[in-house]
Amino acid sequence: MTSSEPVDLRGQTHAWGEERHRTLSWRDPHKTAAAGLQLSGMQYVKAMADGSLPRSPISQLVGIEPVSVGQGDVVFSCIADESFYNPVGIVHGSLVCALLDSATATAVHTTLPPAVGFSTIQISISYLGTVRAGDVLRAHGWVTKAGGRVCFAEADVRNDSGKLVAQATSSLLLTKI
Repeated sequence: MTSSEPVDLRGQTHAWGEERHRTLSWRDPHKTAAAGLQLSGMQYVKAMADGSLPRSPISQLVGIEPVSVGQGDVVFSCIADESFYNPVGIVHGSLVCALLDSATATAVHTTLPPAVGFSTIQISISYLGTVRAGDVLRAHGWVTKAGGRVCFAEADVRNDSGKLVAQATSSLLLTKI
């Protein structure tokens, strides 16, 4: 058989092992957002971190856990699992992107007054290493320039050995809610 001949793998599902499942649950994000309108960004983020408010559905999906929250500075953790694997058997970059976007956006959120929201308008990521199932990732995000209309932030993701896996710069548009 040469590499140009088609390979038919249909009907061989028994060879791939047991099918695996992942169960997700979350609270109504509209109710959480409405409750947050009366809180400063810092109060809102801290309330989600301490469990007073439910965390966002994306946090539940990706498994993002708060580690620390400060003014313009946050740290999250996440354990990569094989449900994020790409076709070549390493964690897909979208998991790391979600961590970086969450870290930059949340760092900005901690600087905002009540009823001011944000939207990422640009994120630039440099991937510097691979991630495998079981890796404990730590995302650190910080504000580099707080503006009246646009804020700028950076973030990095390191594995449990402290090795830099990715870094990002981000711009976020502020909006009155």
